[in-house]
Amino acid sequence: MAATDKFGSNASGLNSPARSAFAITPHDTNEFAAVTRYVYVGGAGDVVAQLADDGAVVTFKAVPLGTLLPIRAKIITTASTATNLVGIY
Repeated sequence: MAATDKFGSNASGLNSPARSAFAITPHDTNEFAAVTRYVYVGGAGDVVAQLADDGAVVTFKAVPLGTLLPIRAKIITTASTATNLVGIY
């Protein structure tokens, strides 16, 4: 039986749960199909992200495993050493 989503027709706010996710393969130029709300870090390391709003490239150093980074990223670059990354939006 399919799950019932009583809130599926509600608009998502900034405090709402995410609606979808995708595995991130770091790349230096390929933008994601959707900008993230969070990036989940499954394996500790650095996360180098190009942010969606201003295009700034930011390095988050030594991010612990299990961290949810609340960033609107459009690219995670190959300079990242963190692993098992998931884009959540």
